[in-house]
Amino acid sequence: MEERILIVGGGIAGLWSALALAKSGRSVTVIERDPPAPEGEDSADLAFTDWERRGVGHLRHSHAFLARLHKHIREWHPELMQDLLAAGCREIGFVDNLPLALRETYVPAPGDEELTILTSRRTTLEFVMRRYALRQPGIEFVTDTLVRDVLTETRSGRLAVTGLVIERDGERQEWLADTVIDAAGKNSQLIDTLNEHGAGIEEKTERADILYFTRHYRLHEGMGEPERNKVPSAGDMGFMKYGVFPADNGCFSITIAVPEIEMELRKAIIRPETFDFICSQLPGVAPWTAEDRSTPVSKVYGMGELISRWRKLADDDGPRVLNFFPLGDSFIRTNPLYGRGCTFAAIEAETLVHAFDRTENPVARATLYFNNARGALRPYYSDMVKQDKAAIRRARNALDPDYRPKLRNRVIRSFAEDAITPALRGDTALLREFMRAFHMIDKPSEFLRNPGNIAKIMGVWARGKKRNARHYPPKLGPDRQEMMALLDLPATSDWERLRDAA
Repeated sequence: MEERILIVGGGIAGLWSALALAKSGRSVTVIERDPPAPEGEDSADLAFTDWERRGVGHLRHSHAFLARLHKHIREWHPELMQDLLAAGCREIGFVDNLPLALRETYVPAPGDEELTILTSRRTTLEFVMRRYALRQPGIEFVTDTLVRDVLTETRSGRLAVTGLVIERDGERQEWLADTVIDAAGKNSQLIDTLNEHGAGIEEKTERADILYFTRHYRLHEGMGEPERNKVPSAGDMGFMKYGVFPADNGCFSITIAVPEIEMELRKAIIRPETFDFICSQLPGVAPWTAEDRSTPVSKVYGMGELISRWRKLADDDGPRVLNFFPLGDSFIRTNPLYGRGCTFAAIEAETLVHAFDRTENPVARATLYFNNARGALRPYYSDMVKQDKAAIRRARNALDPDYRPKLRNRVIRSFAEDAITPALRGDTALLREFMRAFHMIDKPSEFLRNPGNIAKIMGVWARGKKRNARHYPPKLGPDRQEMMALLDLPATSDWERLRDAA
């Protein structure tokens, strides 16, 4: 008999799992708490302005699909790719992101097509994906429906999920299922509920200690995007990170990320006039937000409480729960700075189908899924956590007026700023290798374990700053002291607060 598969959550993770399972010939029911997407002639714009998605807190923050995910769509769902492009989503190739000096001498190499990203408003991506999913045989959506409980029983000493208690139109019903997939996102309660039933699922969390602020803009009619110049449209200034995200249908968004400890700055940046003023002070951003080129079309959206999380549902004794598979933020939650959440979800969906195709045994399925997901994703997760911890230390040190780095820290900083950065900006082949790791085509450890890459970087470092001068990025904008003064904000109060608290 055909398995009954229930997927909780119709966001990106739920869609990838539904599409993967349906492609393998299975039927699934997607249970979604929110209403359907709006339909109409201007569906993409209506989805951005009107679509209620209470379960997706980052719905209107900047999004881009990494090259690994772009490749996945082209290979697994070519019709979906055509739908996305027809809706205005953008493909941005490797050459488009090269520094100007490298672009002038760029020679395409095999594999460069794999470094293409896909970008648009998140609402457009999700709207088009859902419309495509609705056309696929075997996928059914049930919207405006809440999940209230998980049905379980004990089988051979293990907790097994047998279905869900759902609520529709105020009425509760029990829906039996052979498999439940939790794709309800970071706020999903299903694992907490299972732990109340005795599942014993563990998790480890790490704070990102950063807040995101995003505003959307639209180019004036007939106005194109600004020409790229030497100042990048994305950068890390220590006390602030920023990025411009080209989107669909003449739209783009700007996200500015601020460390949590920057209390004065984060309180000010939520105001639209402050956000726009900061953009005007960043040479890589100002041409985009100039009044004669674009106009704001949204408020400033804030997002905080960013916690990276890895949940452990299996150990040496096997899976903690049978017939239950979390995907996306319900399973592994990442810092949005790296843009890996949607890609993680697609890889998890591939891993899930592989396990389902290999065996019908519940223990074997769960073991395959969790082991393979860990092998595929843990290196990227660990690398992210390591970078986040380093960024937290840098942000704290930036507040301390008396901070003087020790020799080891000075060497590490010099290696990053005087070796890696100019080496990447001066060597297309090296940048290509770096981007393959960033976009999850290669493992993150491969870039700096390659002896050839290390030799190039060390050679650049040995040449010294003067001889590498043309490969340094131009100044991204005011330093912290200058920016705080421009915003008429106290520059030392945040450090005094931290010092007093300690």
